[in-house]
Amino acid sequence: MPTDLRLPTNAIVQPDKDRFLHEENPFEAMMSRFDRAADLLDLEPGLYKVLRKPEKQIIVACPTMMDNGEIEVFTGIRVLYNTSRGPAKGGIRFDMNVTLDEVTALAAWMTWKCAVVNVPFGGAKGGVICDPLRMSAGELERLTRRYTAGIINTLGPDSDVPAPDVNTNERVMAWIMDTYSMHKNHTVTAVVTGKPVEMGGSLGRREATGRGCMFVTKEALAHLGMTLKGTTVAIQGFGNVGSVTAQLLAREGCRIVAVSDRTGGVYNPAGLDVDDVINWVKHHKTIEGYAKGESITNDELLLLDVDVLVPAALENVITTKNAGKIRARIICEGANGPTTAGADAILEEKGIFVIPDILANAGGVTVSYFEWVQDRGGYFWSEDVVNDRLRDIMVRGFRDVLELSRQHKVNMRTAAYMLSISRVATVHRLRGIYA
Repeated sequence: MPTDLRLPTNAIVQPDKDRFLHEENPFEAMMSRFDRAADLLDLEPGLYKVLRKPEKQIIVACPTMMDNGEIEVFTGIRVLYNTSRGPAKGGIRFDMNVTLDEVTALAAWMTWKCAVVNVPFGGAKGGVICDPLRMSAGELERLTRRYTAGIINTLGPDSDVPAPDVNTNERVMAWIMDTYSMHKNHTVTAVVTGKPVEMGGSLGRREATGRGCMFVTKEALAHLGMTLKGTTVAIQGFGNVGSVTAQLLAREGCRIVAVSDRTGGVYNPAGLDVDDVINWVKHHKTIEGYAKGESITNDELLLLDVDVLVPAALENVITTKNAGKIRARIICEGANGPTTAGADAILEEKGIFVIPDILANAGGVTVSYFEWVQDRGGYFWSEDVVNDRLRDIMVRGFRDVLELSRQHKVNMRTAAYMLSISRVATVHRLRGIYA
């Protein structure tokens, strides 16, 4: 690949002295990994240019009537990164930290995530800059409906299918579906996934991301010749993904020795009763105060001497500053982007086996695909069928990435990007360029 194409002006590549100056920028981190995989694939210059740019970035103003009668204007974003393989797919988050860079990076991640497990979707992401914790249910509903109306021209079962993300849930998806359906004058269940089961949601969707993490962790342990029984696990983040992963790994015989949430964590080398911790959080809304173990910080949890570490909370928690101190044998990335690009080389040098986010947490989008299929067919599957089909796809995805990793002698993250980029590139070659 020509040098001038490999080093576009917005690439992360910089002089060594400030190589990781912007390592926590999510778009730069994603693109640095894209560039390495594209280089190894010897991707054609034209396709390189196409795959390095989002197809569509939408920014809309969302005027919303607040409960006190005043009008606030929120900013909404929707990015469709690539739709060559099918409708755009990606969550919508409500958060004060939403930025165009972040949403674009997450949309790109969704593109590669769908491709790596061979789900026929493209990648998208959306967000609204707001503080949902300070808003009433009525305010959130009015904001959601206004945001939906703002991006409605891109939405549709054949074009763009949202899902829940940070600070959104099945209720928000119900509002989006209803708003879209009112505009279309008929009910369109397949326009969103992650809906309530009563209105076309899929059984097994809530547990899907954590269940997918469990499946690929089992595959990694088997690959490394490690047994499930007694395997020690630490999980940062005890929301939906982290708690389900903990529960399912514990049922497989693993020993969950530490879990944490935003307030901190608890550590017990003899093993935690995961169901008891879940019950505590259900009643207290936080792990803080759970007494059956030693209190630890989120930073301390990452450095525990365990077999498996599952960062399932925030982006950029493993960086060049702490990667050299991590002692886990396997890292299963339940969150999106928990490891910075700068930390990758450090973890690889230490011999840590990383199951990258675009593979590890693809269980959610896989069952979202199942939900979309069920909605469109009007025929719904049992939870056992959903879970069996999820296992088949996650295991096949892990083995495809592992085979490519061995073939090219690269780590699992680079192999995952190579696999996903090659699948997207292949479709672009077959479709050609419309002009």
